[in-house]
Amino acid sequence: MKGMFLRYSVFVAGLYFLSLGVVCIVTSSLGTTPISSINYVLSLNTPLTLGMATFALNMLLIIGQFLLVKGNGTRRDRIEIMLQIPFSFIFSAFIDANMALMSGTVITGYPMALGFLAAGCLSQAVGVTLEVKPDVAIMSAEGFVKYASRRYNRPFGKLKVWFDISLVSLAALLSLLMAGRIDGIREGTVIAALSTGYLVTFLSMRILTRANLQRLLNRVRR
Repeated sequence: MKGMFLRYSVFVAGLYFLSLGVVCIVTSSLGTTPISSINYVLSLNTPLTLGMATFALNMLLIIGQFLLVKGNGTRRDRIEIMLQIPFSFIFSAFIDANMALMSGTVITGYPMALGFLAAGCLSQAVGVTLEVKPDVAIMSAEGFVKYASRRYNRPFGKLKVWFDISLVSLAALLSLLMAGRIDGIREGTVIAALSTGYLVTFLSMRILTRANLQRLLNRVRR
């Protein structure tokens, strides 16, 4: 029981670093991540905060997953999807908390913007790695792609690329319709999309390995 609690604690820590990464990239003013692009546009053009918009989109993705597993899903699938609801709430709360912490930050030049972007990409990669390693839950975006991949017998990686492209395209369209311009999609969006996977691979193989995390958990147990 204690071991499972520690694994979930690592997962929640991953959500925090992931939220911090999203907020750092948004704060850089160089764009936002593909998964947060629609949320960011909604936060700029509606009364919703970035965290609230994130939670709303996650709920839509969760509904989508239930539709994808309808007729061929197992009890374990449904439990996995249901678990995403409380974690989506926690993740959204982390985003708004970090947005509040950085609300007074003023980007004074492009080098500073690049620094925030780099910090955001690294934090996001740490978050993804800490999410994956404990193997206890999955977030809604990855869950949606996972069940779509299974239902339509398509490779996860390729579907994930098309999923991200679709989110960015919809965000651009929404921004044009709501504000008459494109907000939140800049070079930082491309850099974040291209760099995060490589950083996650590096962290997973060299630093935040399962062995290192297990040693950390064993120390905490003592």
